[in-house]
Amino acid sequence: MGSTHRPAAAEHSARGEKLAHWAHSRLGYQNLARATARKVFPGHWSFLLGEICLYSFIVVILTGVYLTFYFHPSSAPVVYDGSYAPLRGQLVSEAFDSTMHISFDVRGGLLIRQAHHWAAVIFVAGVFAHMMRVFFTGAFRKPREGNWILGFCLLILAMFGGLTGYDLPDDLLSGTGLAVVNGTILSVPLVGTYLSMFLFGGEFPGDDLVARFNTIHVLLIPALMTGLLLAHLILAMYHKHTQYPGPGRTKKNVVGVPAQVHAVKSAGFLCIVSGVIFMIAAVAQINPVWQYGPYRADQVAAGSQPDWYMGVADGLLRVMPGWEINAWGHTLALDNLIPLTAGVGLFLALGAYPFVEAWVTGDSQDQHLLDRPRNRPVRTALGTAWLSVYLVALTGAANDIIALRLHLSVNAVTWAVRIGLFLVPPLVYVFTKRMALGLQRRDRDKVLHGRETGTVRRLAHGEYVEVHAPLTQEQLHTLTAHQQYQPLAPGDGEPDTSGKPAPARRLRTRLSRAFYGQGSQIPKPTAHEYEQITSRHQP
Repeated sequence: MGSTHRPAAAEHSARGEKLAHWAHSRLGYQNLARATARKVFPGHWSFLLGEICLYSFIVVILTGVYLTFYFHPSSAPVVYDGSYAPLRGQLVSEAFDSTMHISFDVRGGLLIRQAHHWAAVIFVAGVFAHMMRVFFTGAFRKPREGNWILGFCLLILAMFGGLTGYDLPDDLLSGTGLAVVNGTILSVPLVGTYLSMFLFGGEFPGDDLVARFNTIHVLLIPALMTGLLLAHLILAMYHKHTQYPGPGRTKKNVVGVPAQVHAVKSAGFLCIVSGVIFMIAAVAQINPVWQYGPYRADQVAAGSQPDWYMGVADGLLRVMPGWEINAWGHTLALDNLIPLTAGVGLFLALGAYPFVEAWVTGDSQDQHLLDRPRNRPVRTALGTAWLSVYLVALTGAANDIIALRLHLSVNAVTWAVRIGLFLVPPLVYVFTKRMALGLQRRDRDKVLHGRETGTVRRLAHGEYVEVHAPLTQEQLHTLTAHQQYQPLAPGDGEPDTSGKPAPARRLRTRLSRAFYGQGSQIPKPTAHEYEQITSRHQP
């Protein structure tokens, strides 16, 4: 029996080897697998933010595929005759009818629908938090500017993906939001009317709204996001991961866990993220369209709120005064145009910042070690000021709810947000910068004098002093490994024909002094200063 089976086994083995050789010769997967196996991944918890984005996106895609089998993207009117009794006999669109069918009649439909919505919210939050981690630690510096642009585009696409997604059910809440979107589009000079007609297939709300948004939400945006994610991962693998400074960590290596160990941990983390999303979907209601009812152009949902990531746009619109300019038979709606311009400018400033900083510093070296936020006071202060604008505008998006719950005047809340948009960011900037400088001073003092031990000793002449213990080499390295840029001197650079520095160079010099001049960073101790201090304390 054994001799009869051996030739067959050997034949199958030879066929398998031939197939493997054929695939490797054309795909080169073995070299790719070996290269991936040699990769090392940092073990810091902040790198999990990127994995949360990836795994929540997977949940969004899988649940979205399931929902497409039951959702009918059509604005055609039908009479609702489903399980939800209060709406029976109402004239609704096929999109709303199919959404109600998913929620009440499809087994597990409501769970999948809510998991899809929650996963989308978590995905946008994960992308946003990941970008903030990259921003505050300087992970966007050369050679990763391309990855920053990919992440920025991914954030914008995720926001519009969410916008088109919660507009698909054609309920009163989504219709109210679309009316705001239409008003904003119409405020664009010259082309606003044409953009609105093209998007909605005619005068708002049009008959092709749901079908067009479904195409954008199901096909266009997911395809673009998948491409951006793949490009982002490929660039991350090519450039290697950044890492926080520490002993043994240089610009030429990565200290962390092997790829095999990371793969096992990532598989477990995928299960955790998916489980948390479905647990939230099972216990926390989101977007109950049956409470809002079908959309009607002559009705507006009271207390309507968009998802948090679109709240900044809604907040800017709500607190803007109703200004208009009428000239030559045309109206310029500043109450929509100015918030639109401010919101676009806010995000463009975030996307362009890495290139501004690179221009100011003139640093052309590859940077693979991350910054501690305290060591870049101006960048950290600018980031927190940007976040404060976002949060104040987000508060404005809930001005009616805040007024109702706190028994305040809507006008009082609106004026508080208006004042806050101009007052809060400068205060946050100054506070954050001073706090970062204070932390830098503390680090400098710890390097020169050691850490406080809590032990108080009385000297021979009666003075009481606290005993300081010297820092370890690892602690000293962490506190002194960062690079400090020097501001440009006035007049540096190529002069123009008048003998004075060019305007761009003058601007660069001013920005350089603002970023790294006196009062913007605390010089770290030099080796000579450290030796002088330590020699005094040696017996």
